[in-house]
Order: sequence, then structure tokens, then C-alpha cells
Amino acid sequence: MRYDLDDLETFLTVMELGTVTAAAARLNLSKSVVSKRIADLETTLGAALFRRNAGRITPTEAAQRLAERLRPALTELVAAAEATAWDMDGLTPLRGSLSIAAPMSFGVLHLGPIIARFAEANPDLEITVDYDDRTRDLAREGFDVGIRIGKMRDKALMQRKLCEDESLAVASPAYLDRHGRPRTLADLRDHPVIGYSHMPNSQLWQFQDRDRFVSPLVTGRMSLNNGEAIRCMAIQGLGLAMLPGFIAAPALAQGTLERVLPGYPARRMPIVAVWPPVSPMPAKLRRFIDHLAAELKTPPWQGAPEERS
Repeated sequence: MRYDLDDLETFLTVMELGTVTAAAARLNLSKSVVSKRIADLETTLGAALFRRNAGRITPTEAAQRLAERLRPALTELVAAAEATAWDMDGLTPLRGSLSIAAPMSFGVLHLGPIIARFAEANPDLEITVDYDDRTRDLAREGFDVGIRIGKMRDKALMQRKLCEDESLAVASPAYLDRHGRPRTLADLRDHPVIGYSHMPNSQLWQFQDRDRFVSPLVTGRMSLNNGEAIRCMAIQGLGLAMLPGFIAAPALAQGTLERVLPGYPARRMPIVAVWPPVSPMPAKLRRFIDHLAAELKTPPWQGAPEERS
């Protein structure tokens, strides 16, 4: 049997997006071409990959098994071709495409200029950036690399630590003038906190007390899924917030937020680049991660300690 690479890529795209229409849009093809590629692959394999009913398609068990084995194999094939086409000394211009997934606030606030400088240095490289606070399945969704903040739980991914960022408990000066400034961790129970939807308060509100981290009891009536939105609510005086330094820094510098309990350090969060395992590592990926590490060696939002307290 002979397999067409375009048919395999089209099949994986339909599996990922769930419809022929969406796959056609991403691949910049007509729906009829996508449908024919799927039909040709089914004929070659001698197996049905999708059940069709009233315009809807559902993958068969055979399709699920094929996709599970095909994704890493196709990634390896593309990487091998790129590694052969490009030298590995960093001198040959990068070509092809690079797809990046990153958290919304960190991406908008800090990654934009970094990616722009990389794009300017590599004009023949097509770059796609997706900002979303959800944890993306990089291999399944077709991303080359992702940026993640916090402790890594996915052991299947390769990773490189880029820098660290300190979480900061903050509130508006007006709020603290009205309700008082907490002096101890126990004082936090007397103040409402603004929660983060993607993390329970018991994990978000952690402080170092001597040689261990503790999670004081905190409560609040508001919870949001974006750090910049939480910062806005805190500036408006709706309670205390625990924010990454890269989000809190501008407001602290402007005086619209004030640090709370500076004597109790909060969690330090690693900021890491992650990518599906692939060997050899494509030049585009290696050089982009090197670029990130160089740019974030001294995080731009971190000033001297007295500037951030």
C-alpha cells in the first residue's frame, strides 16, 4: 500500500477539528478536496475512518487508533526533513512554519515584542501565535512549542526553564486605607480576595512562613479567568488579589496597587518553554527557544526589590 502525505495530514486535521468544513478552512482547501482525500485514504487502508450521518462525521475506533500512532510519526517525519534541509549551526535562514501557544496575559504583555524580534530576524519563517489561558494539548492541536507558567505536570513534554516570577499579594491603597492593612497571615481572613478561576484559592494563596509554605484561609465572592481582569478589580478596590509579578508590576510602579504582607514571600513560578519530544530537534524550534531564553534571562518587568514592594 502507498500512502499520500497530504491525505494523512488532512485526516489528522479533520480528527483535530471535528468537521470537514473546519479542516478545509485551516488547510485552505475546498470541502470536496478534503472529503476526497479522506475517501482515498479509506480506500487505501480498506477501513472506514468516519461514520457519516446527516452531515455530521464521527471518527471510528480505527480512526482513533490510527491518529494516536500517526501524530508522533508525522511530527518526526517533518522534523527529519527540516533538519536535513537546514544546517544546525544557526546560520542558514529558517523556513517553514512555527506555531506557538502561550498564556493570554503573559503573551500580550511580554511575549509580543520578543516574538516580533524573532520574526524580524527570520523573515522566511511563517509564525502563528495562539494566546489562551487554557492548557493546550500541543501535539494534538499542532503546536510546535508552548509557554507555561507554574509547576509542570505533563511529563511527556520536553521543557526548558526560561525564568522565574514571584507571585505578589496586592490591593489598592484606597481599599487598604478603608479596611486596614493585613499584618499577619491570619489577618487575611478578614479581607475578601479576588479568585482565579483556573486555580483554587488554597493553591493560589500560598506564603512562605519560615521553612515551609502555608495556605491561610481566604474567602471571596469574585472569581475571574484572566489576570489582567483580576488586576482591574483589585485596582477598583474590590479586595485583595494574588497576581504574577509580570501583571502586577505596572500597577505597583504607578501606585494604583500596593503590595500586601511583603514580609511573607509567596510562590515563585517557573516560566518554561515546552514542546512535544522530537528528534532531531528542528532548527526553527531550537533557535526560537534559545531566543526566548536569552530575552527572558533578565525579565523586563522585574526591577530592584524596592521598586516592587
